[in-house]
Amino acid sequence: MANAASHVSFLPPILTFCGAAVVAVPLFRLIGLSAVLGYLAAGVIIGPSGLALVGDPESIATVAELGVVLLLFIIGLELKISHLWEMKRDIFGLGTLQFAITGVILGVAAVAAGYSTTTAIVMGIALALSATAIALQMLNERNDLQTPYGQRSFAILLFQDISIVPVLAVLPLLATGTGMAETGWDVGKLLSVGKAFAAIIAVILVGRYGLNPFFRILARSGAREVMTASALLVVLGAAMLMNEVGLSMAMGAFLAGLLLAESNFRHQLEADIEPFRGMLLGLFFISVGMSIDVALVRENWLIIAFATPVVIIGKTLIIAVLSKLFGATWQDGFRSGVLLCPAGEFAFVLLPVATSLGLMQGPTAQLMTALAAITMLFGPIAATALEQLLKRHPDDAEPEPETALNNSELSSRVLVIGFGRFGQIVNQVLLAQGIDATVIDRDVERIRDAGRFGLQVYYGDGTRLDVLRAAGADKAEMICVCIDNSEASLKIVEIVHENFPNALSFVRAYDRIQAINLMKLGVDYQLRETFESAVALSRAALEELGVDPETAAATAEDVRKRDIARLMLQKTGGVMGGVELLVGTKIEPEPLVTPKSGKARALNAETRDILGEGAL
Repeated sequence: MANAASHVSFLPPILTFCGAAVVAVPLFRLIGLSAVLGYLAAGVIIGPSGLALVGDPESIATVAELGVVLLLFIIGLELKISHLWEMKRDIFGLGTLQFAITGVILGVAAVAAGYSTTTAIVMGIALALSATAIALQMLNERNDLQTPYGQRSFAILLFQDISIVPVLAVLPLLATGTGMAETGWDVGKLLSVGKAFAAIIAVILVGRYGLNPFFRILARSGAREVMTASALLVVLGAAMLMNEVGLSMAMGAFLAGLLLAESNFRHQLEADIEPFRGMLLGLFFISVGMSIDVALVRENWLIIAFATPVVIIGKTLIIAVLSKLFGATWQDGFRSGVLLCPAGEFAFVLLPVATSLGLMQGPTAQLMTALAAITMLFGPIAATALEQLLKRHPDDAEPEPETALNNSELSSRVLVIGFGRFGQIVNQVLLAQGIDATVIDRDVERIRDAGRFGLQVYYGDGTRLDVLRAAGADKAEMICVCIDNSEASLKIVEIVHENFPNALSFVRAYDRIQAINLMKLGVDYQLRETFESAVALSRAALEELGVDPETAAATAEDVRKRDIARLMLQKTGGVMGGVELLVGTKIEPEPLVTPKSGKARALNAETRDILGEGAL
């Protein structure tokens, strides 16, 4: 039997990683730098070149690569094919030119510095990419993501994220092509290529025809942890399949995400994967920091000191000029350029892959890894300095042109939670005015019904903050809570008021008690689900009984006003409030107008017993 010490042997490295992260990341955020830089610094300190607190960095890096795999999956989820077309000019025009021109110029510079052609190609590609995590975080911190330069920068990052998948697939072919001049094609290589294509086709077919029915079956179980396990199963399964046929694990994860981008389950999947992605991606950056050979950097400090400003300034100028050609102002062009000048996170993926394929030597890859990390350190500093300079000269700002970049889903004005009989009517009215709402529901049959009407409904639990964020609650002008579960409704309202204060809260109240509780929570509008329909029916009944329409309408309005007055009294605990509003008690219905007949009359014996009347 294993002793107690062996049971906790895994704890020291975990505690080391957690301790390094919780110290380094807040410090870097405090001085205005990205959390990614904190992870990199933490890795350097605890790695072999620092305090050597972790003995086997390679084994940690293997696990940490799952963070990149999950990141590619989420990128795939966000790349709905139907939305890419709306952004095609900046994504496939500006993005393609930036990636190609930057890669060629940096590659030519590498050849001029004495590197081989294949090594220069890898170096140019790796340095042409930009740090998605750093750029998007800085845009979110400035609330600039929806500005013209923010959207243009996002388009470039989007193309880079798309391009990383074919790049990872081409690298093995580039390595194979290097040796083909000597050995030529043989049956083994043809079989390898065939297996790769077969695996890609298998993932596409399963994703297209199998995943949605699979998730529908699991959703009916109502077990949240099963959905989380199934999401990890899909991502890691696709990644392992690609790895087995010689392609990138990230490519498999990306394909799985892309095929689920149109799924009704995408928001729930994104919310389930996000915690794992964030944790493992942080571990990945720590492992990258641990892999930096400080002694090697010290030996080549002159090369790095020269190459760092060349990369930062060169990428900034290229992006600024290209942005200007695509309609940006010079100011916005330079803001995009300095934001995207650091090398990207995927440089840390490409360089080890290229080394393992023999496209570059290990010391060269380590030097390029150190260069990429240093540009990620100084790039955000340059971006912050530029913003401070622009704030000092606001009058020099040029007017921003209109931009066509707009993701309709991310800019949905209304988020509707619940697609039952109440939520369906709300959506019908919104659609009648051309307002497209994002809808969340966790009932599989409702989602399928909505699909028949062409509505966009997503599977998810509306009481979860991560699901609301994934569905765009932070960008919504209004959040309509249309579920019939009173407890869950109140929970959602509390989450919305705490985390999305800029969104109006319109809530369906199941009964009078919930209406009062919602008023106490300060919702912008609440309505009992049966009240207005009952008033409308009663008004129609009066008209049918001979009351003229004006009088019937006035009577209905009078009842409505009296009811509102009573609600306010019950809310404040006045004449009609108090003890009866405590949890577990029942509000007794009372007439708003005293009946002309006075006392109620029982018409049969059973009714007299109920009313407590004696025998007639």
